[in-house]
Amino acid sequence: MKEIVLITGANGLVAKELSKQLEKEYTLRFLTRKKQRNNEFEWNIQNGTIDESAFENISHIIHLAGANISEKRWTDERKKELISSRVDSAGLILKTLKKNNLKLKSFISASGINYYGTKTTEKIFTEHDASGNDFLSEVVVVWEKAADDYKEQNITERVVKIRTAVVLSEKDGALKKMIPTIKMGIGSPLGNGKQYMPWIHIKDICSIYEFALKNSTLDGAFNATAPEHTTNENLTKKIAEVL
Repeated sequence: MKEIVLITGANGLVAKELSKQLEKEYTLRFLTRKKQRNNEFEWNIQNGTIDESAFENISHIIHLAGANISEKRWTDERKKELISSRVDSAGLILKTLKKNNLKLKSFISASGINYYGTKTTEKIFTEHDASGNDFLSEVVVVWEKAADDYKEQNITERVVKIRTAVVLSEKDGALKKMIPTIKMGIGSPLGNGKQYMPWIHIKDICSIYEFALKNSTLDGAFNATAPEHTTNENLTKKIAEVL
């Protein structure tokens, strides 16, 4: 019998691609704001409501929910939304699991490479480095704390946090937005182009999630980036060469 994996952030780029990768080996369920398929279950983070039948016999949760960081201006209201979509969503699930005395084999949460702060530096950060002190690092710190609560409250034996770089895919996200301007010959680096830009390919990030799901020894935070420590200028030039 297949293990059941519940995935949040069902409409996001990573969730869509990861689902294709996992569907043969696992039974997948999704938490979504509007149910469209039989394996989807509705929840409303603002109202604190959730379809509790989504949790029946589940073994793992992959928490990918979170408002897009770069989609809108960071007004005070938007900042609250960026945090709430990550932290309150995790809290709502935790509350529901506790209410029904349910345990998980693993809770695997998206996280951000911005944990270390938005810095332009040649330093390559490891998981042992301290968090930064800007807004994005603050978001990631409370995001990871919400994930760690699952272990602290004995809901699961392990919590895996995937500190993700900019995900590149032709289908959506940053690369899709960059390609048209680069093809037209007007694409140029942001600012002076010297900012370091960690990135990861969509197939690689999905494989990392699959690896975390299947390997019960994994626990804690892991950086998910390509090995090259490249600048925005170099990345833009490389994309132009490939195109």
